[in-house]
Amino acid sequence: MSILDDLGPRICILGPSNSGKSTLAMAIARKCGLPVVHLDQLYHQPHTDWQPRPEAEFRRLHEQAIRQERWVMEGNYTRILPRRLERATGFILLDVSMVLSLFRYFRRTWFERDRAGALEGGQDTVKWRMIRHNTIVTLRSRRRYADIYEHVSLPKVKLMTKGELKRFYRTEGLEG
Repeated sequence: MSILDDLGPRICILGPSNSGKSTLAMAIARKCGLPVVHLDQLYHQPHTDWQPRPEAEFRRLHEQAIRQERWVMEGNYTRILPRRLERATGFILLDVSMVLSLFRYFRRTWFERDRAGALEGGQDTVKWRMIRHNTIVTLRSRRRYADIYEHVSLPKVKLMTKGELKRFYRTEGLEG
């Protein structure tokens, strides 16, 4: 029995921006045959440079997604996390270093045109507010995510380093 089996058919992935949530969700979806839901795609309008949808529309799309019987859902949006966790059967927290997250941000905006979790027809560009978010705001978020992790009563996994993440991919058969 694998860790993924313990997490069940509705897996919630939480973690700082650029920590690898989308890539992990895609790998789990392939392995387990689960539909993947990228919350950034529900929150932002397609064919834009990350323009948000109206809040009511985002909440409606989120509610539709969590009502499904099977999913792996990645993204934060902690203001609506309680509803997601009510439906989730398992929880994964990614908490890789700020340096790695920042590196991934630059790599994805400059070099990755077809990446997991990207907006349909969207355009990733380097934004100062995202750099600030990755370096300053995320420090508070990491503490909040750790507290959420400690209080969640679902089967759960915390992956805090690039090495732990690689090991998880290998032991769960998520590579390739």
